[in-house]
Amino acid sequence: MKKLINNPNNVVEEMIDGYVKAHPTYIKRLEENDRSLVTARKTTDNKVGILIGGGSGHEPGFLGYVGDGMADGVAVGNIFASPPPAPILEVTKAIDKGAGVVYLYGNYAGDVMNFGMAADLADMEDIHVEMVLTTDDVASAPIEEKEKRRGIAGEFFVFKTAGAAADQGYNLGEVARIARKTNEFTRSMGVGLTPCSLPQTGEPSFEIGDNEMELGLGHHGEPGIKKVPMDKADNIADELLKHIFADMPLNKDDEVAVLVNGLGSTPRLELYIMYRRVEQVLKEKGIHIYRSYVGDYITSLEMGGCSITLTKVDDELKKLIDHPVDCPMFVQK
Repeated sequence: MKKLINNPNNVVEEMIDGYVKAHPTYIKRLEENDRSLVTARKTTDNKVGILIGGGSGHEPGFLGYVGDGMADGVAVGNIFASPPPAPILEVTKAIDKGAGVVYLYGNYAGDVMNFGMAADLADMEDIHVEMVLTTDDVASAPIEEKEKRRGIAGEFFVFKTAGAAADQGYNLGEVARIARKTNEFTRSMGVGLTPCSLPQTGEPSFEIGDNEMELGLGHHGEPGIKKVPMDKADNIADELLKHIFADMPLNKDDEVAVLVNGLGSTPRLELYIMYRRVEQVLKEKGIHIYRSYVGDYITSLEMGGCSITLTKVDDELKKLIDHPVDCPMFVQK
C-alpha cells in the first residue's frame, strides 16, 4: 500500500512537526517532551484543564481537538498505541491552572495503564486529576459488561461536552460528571469495508473478502461481530442502528446528537448517503435530531467504512454541545 512518508519509524514525529508548523497560533509543542502538545492560546486561571490523548493514526483525533472550547492539551502515542506516562504528565503540568485536570481517553489496556500512572505522578505534584474512559462501542461487549467496551467515535461528544463545561467554568468534579454522563448517553457501532496498513509494515491490518464487510469492527482492526456480504447503504445503516437501539432504547420525542464518522478513506458522498438513512429511521421513530456531524472525526488511517454514533441529549448537554469551538481541525460557531 502506497504512503506519502519518509522513514516509517519517524512518521509520528514528522506529522507532529508538520502539524505544529501548520497551526502555530493554535498549538505548541512542549520542550520537555516532543509528544506533548498544548494550546498556544492563553487560558484563564482556575479553569479545569482538559487533556485528551491516544495513538496516532486517528486524525483529526486526537491532536486536532486542542483549541478553544475543547481540549487544552494532548499526549500523542505511536500509531494505534497509547502515549507513555511521561508526555501525559508534562501536558498535565502545563495545562493545570489550579483547578485540576480531567483525562479523557478510550478504554484500551495501554491507555488505562499509562494514563493511570500519569495521574499517580500528577498527584505527587499536587495536581488533582479526574479520569474518564469512553466506552461507546456497543459491538465490543454486551450491556451487562459495558465497562469492557472500547471507546470509538463517541469520544468526540465526550471531548465536546467536557471541553465546553470547563470553558464555562464548571469545577473539576462537575466537568468529570459531564464527561461520564455524555459517555453514558452515547452509543456507537461501525462497519469495516477495507483495511488500513501501518507505515512500518505496509501490510493490511485485517483480511476481508472483496464482497465482504465486517460489522462492529474496531478502530484498530479488532474483530467485530461478524463478516457478512456487502450490502446497500440503507441496509447497513439499519443494521448498525438496530444494535444501537437495542442497547440504548430511545422513546418518541427524545433528542439526539448524531455523528456519521468516516474511518479514513470513505468519501463524504457515501457518508451523507448513510446519514440520509439515519435521519429517515429516526424520523420514523419520532426521535428528533438536535445536531448532526458528518465527516472524518475519529479515523483509522485509510480504513474504509464508517460508524454511527447517537448521543441522547437533555437541556444540560444541549447547552454544552452548542458551545463554540475553534480548533485546527474542527470549528463550531
